[in-house]
Amino acid sequence: MKRQIGFIGLGIMGKPMARNLMKKGYSLKVYDIRNEPVEELVKEGAKRGYSPKDVASESEVVITMLPDSPQVKEVVLGKDGIIEGAKEGTILIDMSSIDPNVSKEIAEEVKKKGIIMFDAPVSGGEPKAIEGTLSIMVGGPEEKFEDIKEILTAMGSSVVYIGKVGSGNVVKLANQIIVALNIAAMSEAMVFAAKAGVDPEKVYQSIRGGLAGSAVLDAKFPMIVERNFKPGFRIELHIKDLKNALNMSHQVGVPLFLTTQVYEMMYLLKSKGKGGDDHGGLIKFYEELVGLEVKRQTY
Repeated sequence: MKRQIGFIGLGIMGKPMARNLMKKGYSLKVYDIRNEPVEELVKEGAKRGYSPKDVASESEVVITMLPDSPQVKEVVLGKDGIIEGAKEGTILIDMSSIDPNVSKEIAEEVKKKGIIMFDAPVSGGEPKAIEGTLSIMVGGPEEKFEDIKEILTAMGSSVVYIGKVGSGNVVKLANQIIVALNIAAMSEAMVFAAKAGVDPEKVYQSIRGGLAGSAVLDAKFPMIVERNFKPGFRIELHIKDLKNALNMSHQVGVPLFLTTQVYEMMYLLKSKGKGGDDHGGLIKFYEELVGLEVKRQTY
């Protein structure tokens, strides 16, 4: 019999992830501070939760998918939090992208009540959350990993155990550095080519099969050329991830020169009201500098 799962956080990523668990036959009790996504999933067969404590009280496994460290701490350790409702032996899987040190801190607190915690952030954005093909990087007690792997594979096509609690989020930060720098490189190159009078779509078709090709290029350039900045992953959330990466880099003594530059570029766009755009909207930083838009050419 499949375990009873609680799911807290039904945003752009969380809602489709919860749906995929339901499609795989798991019974879910769901909660979000917004009523609308809860209503949607209740109509599809989920049970309504009234607080994190309420969700945890009826769940063997609780999954959280929240914006950042403060929200995770509040939901887990705050008033009416998971820690107040969970029983000894409950498994907590935090799939948010947060500071690895906060993952460790929360894990230590919930351990006092016999709750077992994993950090399991994801990569792939909204499209892969909908498809159930996310990449999931897992930190936590290795001896319990097999107990949750089947649950995670309902949401992802790649589930990799990394190491102790916090290591999942270290990998996610490394991932976010690479993605951010890829988007910046693509943006710089495409604006350069367009300003030089070359059709950016032809640039894309020419280079995508070579060494410059990447998953980022294939996912983001078609959106950019259509001027579609509907968020699969918002600039403001990528800023949060890069800030966490920079904070941790100072702790471990690794300079992140390029990450710092892209962080400031994204921060500038956020200050201009573009923080809610998809992170592919980073191209606007370069476009505004030279006064053009990379878009489909009409002949």
